[in-house]
This record gives sequence, structure tokens and C-alpha cells, in this order.
Amino acid sequence: MLGAYTECGLVEVVREAFFGGIDDEIEEYLEGAYTIGLGIRMSNERERRGAVGWVVQLLTDEVSVPASAEPRTWAVPAGPKLVRTWTSRQCADGVGPVRGALHVTLDAAAQGRWVRVHTLLHSRYEVDFEGSGTSEFVVDVFDAPIPLGRTGE
Repeated sequence: MLGAYTECGLVEVVREAFFGGIDDEIEEYLEGAYTIGLGIRMSNERERRGAVGWVVQLLTDEVSVPASAEPRTWAVPAGPKLVRTWTSRQCADGVGPVRGALHVTLDAAAQGRWVRVHTLLHSRYEVDFEGSGTSEFVVDVFDAPIPLGRTGE
């Protein structure tokens, strides 16, 4: 299954947290996880009342992809159309990967779109690609409304 294993075995969720918005608190949380090499998966969801929040899962590790592979360790779901994929390799204006990802995320969410964010290790190699490469953020923006969350059902 895409993004489920590394050379050391199964990648598991270490912690799941919910944030009410994109602010300094979530940026610090993501920055800390990213700095120590935890994998990150984040998605927006809405409550029945309409409030939008962010579910963040911290994973035991970042999954690697080969040099020529698409930067993806979280499968695109069937159904909603993928409008845009942004990676932190596209960072401009000197912003770091976390802040760059949050800017893209915030813009898309402001348009009412479903957004998913994840991290990966993009290898420098095609074979035996674990361990050597660049850690990146990937932001997927879908042509779909923000889904109803588990707490809003």
C-alpha cells in the first residue's frame, strides 16, 4: 500500500491532533515534527455547523520515493479531481517548506477546497533509494468541497 512501509517496516500513526485553523500553533507543531523526521499527513474537514479544522497525523517515519517517481506517498482517492499538487521544491521568497505548504493550504481552503498535505523523502537514487534525498512537503488540492469530518457526522 502506497506510503505504508519503509525499509524498516510498517509506518504507523504515532499521534493524531486536531487544530481549529492555520496559525502559529499548527506551524510550530508541524515544524517540530518535520525537524525530527516524523512523517506528516494533514487534511481539512468541516463540522456540521460549518467550522473548518485540520486533522494532523504524525507518523513513525517519512516514506521514501525513487528519484524519478511522482512525489507521492498518499494515494489520490478515487472520485474527486486533483486540481493541483505543490511540493516544497517550489518554495519561493525564502519561506521554508512548512510555511510554504501552509500558504498553499490556506489559499486553497479559503476557496472551500479539500486539501491534503503529506511529507516524504525524495531519494537521489532509483534503486536502494531509502535514506538519501530531500525531505519534502506535498500539498494536494482537490476540486471537491471540504469533507464532513468524523466529529461532524
